[in-house]
Amino acid sequence: MTTTRTHRTQQERSEQTREALLDATVACLVELGYARTTVQEIAARAGVSRGAQQHHFTTKAELMTAALEHLFARLIGGMTSAAETLPPGPERVAKGIDLLWEAYSGTLSTAAVELWVAARTDAELRETLRPVDRALGHATLQLYRQATGADLPEAEVETLMLLSVNLVRGLALDAMMGGGAERRTRLLDEWKSTMLDRLRRG
Repeated sequence: MTTTRTHRTQQERSEQTREALLDATVACLVELGYARTTVQEIAARAGVSRGAQQHHFTTKAELMTAALEHLFARLIGGMTSAAETLPPGPERVAKGIDLLWEAYSGTLSTAAVELWVAARTDAELRETLRPVDRALGHATLQLYRQATGADLPEAEVETLMLLSVNLVRGLALDAMMGGGAERRTRLLDEWKSTMLDRLRRG
């Protein structure tokens, strides 16, 4: 007779608490903004005590950075899975840029903007965010090469990736400020055409 385990281990409980704190942090950043987000509010939303929160994250900057890294990891995982199913040919490039737009807009963009604006005057937050941003850039570069399928020098692929990322980041900010969706679509379509021309010449 097989006995079903009903009790979680200490490690499982710890991981669940950490996950709840990170999800609550992202939700607070999106709904309240950085200035109004407190560790007390995060702990309350996560359903944990302040002591449990401090056990996992000793400072607000550490918690915020871990939350953004947590969100990045989820999005990179989704992008990786989606990139594997991209169609061949020119459509692959267009779909790849759409994939970047989906990844860098929405929740990611809102949470990241809140943190980077705060980091301008918060040295501790700025220093903890930098390696997370570099890691995201590296992962995006690998996905970008996979998505374009281009046989171009690494430096050129990196330049095209950075241009694409900064375009979608700017468009995400435009969306947050109430810019028109038609204009964003037009700019994305124009960049897709530019990319296709460059890849054909390459």
